[in-house]
Amino acid sequence: MTGNPYTLSFGIEPSQVISRYSQTQEIIDAFSQEVPSNYVYVISGVRGSGKTVMLTSLSTHFGEIKDWIVINVTPESDMLNALAAKLYSRTELKKLFVNAKLDLSAFGLGVSLSGADQIFDMGTALERMLAEIRKKGRRVLVCVDEVANNEHVRLFTSEYQILLREKLPVFLLMTGLYENVNNLQNEKTLTFLYRAPKMMLAPLSIGAISRSYADTLKIDKDRAMKMAKMTKGYPFAYQVLGYLYWQEFVENKREGDPDELLPQFDDMLENFVYEKLWYELSPKEQDIIAYVAGTDEAGVIDVRQALGLSSGSMSVYRDRLKRKGLIDTSRYGKVSLMLPRFGEIISAWVD
Repeated sequence: MTGNPYTLSFGIEPSQVISRYSQTQEIIDAFSQEVPSNYVYVISGVRGSGKTVMLTSLSTHFGEIKDWIVINVTPESDMLNALAAKLYSRTELKKLFVNAKLDLSAFGLGVSLSGADQIFDMGTALERMLAEIRKKGRRVLVCVDEVANNEHVRLFTSEYQILLREKLPVFLLMTGLYENVNNLQNEKTLTFLYRAPKMMLAPLSIGAISRSYADTLKIDKDRAMKMAKMTKGYPFAYQVLGYLYWQEFVENKREGDPDELLPQFDDMLENFVYEKLWYELSPKEQDIIAYVAGTDEAGVIDVRQALGLSSGSMSVYRDRLKRKGLIDTSRYGKVSLMLPRFGEIISAWVD
C-alpha cells in the first residue's frame, strides 16, 4: 500500500491538491501577455488556505517556459542581494553579464573585469542585469512567500517600483496574510501595492473535494460528500480529514464513519492553526468571533448590540474579519464563521 497521500505540513505541496484553475489562469494570462496588464499579484488568505501551494504551482508553470526565469526569495533576508546572486548563479545569465562587462565583484559576484566600471549600488546592478535579460527577450518572475512588513521587504519593494518605471521585465508574485499585506501597503513609499491586484483565496469547491475523497479513499459518494462538507472547503481541513481517514480506516482496511474522527480533527485544527489565529485577533475581534461561535448565523445588529458597538465600529470589524477570511458576510445583515469546527472549538475555550 502506498503512503498517506495527505500531509499536515505547511509549505509542502501535497500529493493530493484541489486545483484553483480560474484564479491560477488569471495570473498566467496577465503575466503572459505581450504587453502585460499586470506585473504584480498578491495572493492572500487565512492560514492553511493554500497560498503556498498556489505559489508553487505558478512558479512551476513559469519555470517550465523557456523564456521565463523564476527566482524564489525569502522575506527574512536581503532580498535585493538574493535576487542578484540567484540571477548571477544561472550559467547562461552569468555569461550574458560577463559579456556585457557588468563588474559585480563589489557584491561578491564573479571577479573584477578588466576595462569595466565596477558597480557599487545594488539597485544599479539589478537595473543593468535586467536590461541585459530584456535584450534576450526573457522575463523574470520573483516569488515571495509569506511576505511581512519588515526592512528587507520594504527595501525590496521600493527598488522594485524603480525597476517597473524603467520598464524592465521583472514580475512579482507575493503571498501573505491580510494583516501583513495591509501593513505593508500602508507604508507611505509603497502605495503602488494598493493598485496591485489582491487575490483572496476562496474556499475550495465542495463537489471537487467530494470527488477527490471518493477517488483517493475509495469510498462511496455519500460518505465522500459528508466529509467534504465537514471541511467547509478549507484546504488545510481537506488535508487533515483525508489524512485521518487514511490513517484510521484505509491503512486498517476497514470502513468507518467520519464522525469518529471529530476529536482528532478538532485537535489538529486547534493545534496547527486555530490557536494561533485566535491569539492574533484583537480583543474586540475575539469578542465578535466568540459571539458568532454560539450560533449558526448571527445578525449584525444582534452582534453590535450585544457587544455595545457603534454601527461604524461594527462595520470596520466586520470588514476586517471578512478580509482575514474568518467570517462569511454574503447574506445581507448576517455573519457566520468560515472555518470548519471553529465555532465549536472557540466555544469550548470561552465557556
